[in-house]
Amino acid sequence: MTAPYARYRRAVAIPAGMAVATALAFLPNTAATAAEDAPAPTAAEATPLSYVVNVKPGHGTSAHVKKAVAKAGGTIVTSYDQIGVIVVHSSNPDFAKTIRTVRGVQSAGATRTAPLPSASTGDLGAPKVLSAAEVAAADAPAGQDPLQPQQWDLPAIKADKAHEKTLGSKKVTVAVIDTGVDDTHPDIAPNFDRKASVNCVSGKPDTADGAWRPSAEESPHGTHVAGEIAAAKNGVGMTGVAPGVKVSGIKVSTTAGFFYTEAVVCGFVWAAEHGVDVTNNSYYTDPWYFNCKNDPDQKALVEAVTRASRYAEKRGAVNVAAAGNENYDLASDEITDPSSPNDSTPGDRVVDPSKCLDIPTQLPGVVTVASTGAKGIKSSFSNYGLGVADIAAPGGDSTAYQKPEAPATSGLILGTLPGGKWGYMAGTSMASPHVAGVAALIKSTHPHASPALVKALLYAEADATPCTDPYDINGDGKVDAVCEGSKNRNGFYGWGIADALDAVTK
Repeated sequence: MTAPYARYRRAVAIPAGMAVATALAFLPNTAATAAEDAPAPTAAEATPLSYVVNVKPGHGTSAHVKKAVAKAGGTIVTSYDQIGVIVVHSSNPDFAKTIRTVRGVQSAGATRTAPLPSASTGDLGAPKVLSAAEVAAADAPAGQDPLQPQQWDLPAIKADKAHEKTLGSKKVTVAVIDTGVDDTHPDIAPNFDRKASVNCVSGKPDTADGAWRPSAEESPHGTHVAGEIAAAKNGVGMTGVAPGVKVSGIKVSTTAGFFYTEAVVCGFVWAAEHGVDVTNNSYYTDPWYFNCKNDPDQKALVEAVTRASRYAEKRGAVNVAAAGNENYDLASDEITDPSSPNDSTPGDRVVDPSKCLDIPTQLPGVVTVASTGAKGIKSSFSNYGLGVADIAAPGGDSTAYQKPEAPATSGLILGTLPGGKWGYMAGTSMASPHVAGVAALIKSTHPHASPALVKALLYAEADATPCTDPYDINGDGKVDAVCEGSKNRNGFYGWGIADALDAVTK
């Protein structure tokens, strides 16, 4: 099928006209010594790139690795010794190849294919912004925020009923690892957790006040996601899935819209060490849509992000991530990826999604979220796959495909936007925060629950949803995706559609 959606990033742009572990490998001492002592190649014309160098965790960066990095033409930006990941900048085109031969280095790879800073541009999907008149005219029944009648997604997961029991605990924080969060927004400010917020774009935490906010030139994506999770129930604007919990902003996206490995690693580590209970990850780690482990650079990126996400979970966080928007069957034998590397010159490549991973969503322990529309079936764009998709939640769809019931008018998802505005977006980006919100409600109800228990409850309490068969979303007589599995677990909906009411009553 064809659909008017952006091919990369997790938010979907809707046209205005639509209503819408690698084991440590020791080389012989002679080879290791030669690599460590060799002078760096001259690279006057080389472009500076960023790298991750993975070493044994928990022992700090050894003196000989530091020496080898310098000899290979690298400068250490920061080291996450707790997980054994070092962030390095270098203009030496052979830096990764050289450093991989060093004793104690387990893997290493370039995190991008474009120079520092990236000169490319990205598109995270432009929101349909509500006008001042539309906001002023908003009317809602007693007990609801003004824009809540437009939020068909809340009753779709019984969040409105859950709010009659509890709005969630202020002791629970959901970190939005994304493009930044505007904490001055009236729907976000009451619930914002400043101590758990940071700018991680460079791979090194920037704790300056407001560093987590997006600039006027940057995507509103992260702010939208934050509102979906925890917009306050305060008589203003909209209501989040868990309007009583805290939300923080961990900015990991460049101005051009790229989410590079060093930033993502920084984000997970920051969340792990600042009391975060849930992380939401509505992105994939650039520049590779799928990172293939048989490529030494991409293998290193998978290893670095895996270490970081596992560290966050070990420290108490449930990691939730968007499945993606290309209508890919992530359980298939092969997929043609036309978009990688997306920061330089992409080209078609055939990948095996069981060996080439979309990170962080396909990493062990991460909750992979598929998207549904207003009619409760898989969104036209949502990736899926038996054994890959863990759970589903509202992410919206074109009104032409799935039209909501009145009074809601748009099939997209309402969220907060920078500058005190509200607007609609669609994508698995929007589905993931719904699940993050439900996970936050579970944690609020079971404050001592481990991440493993929160995930078990999330899946057990989901509403089992059978396969949509046949799936012909645009009604043209052709099957647009094939769902495999049973009612209790299948490729479209995983264990089912998230249920906020059960999250607070069971």
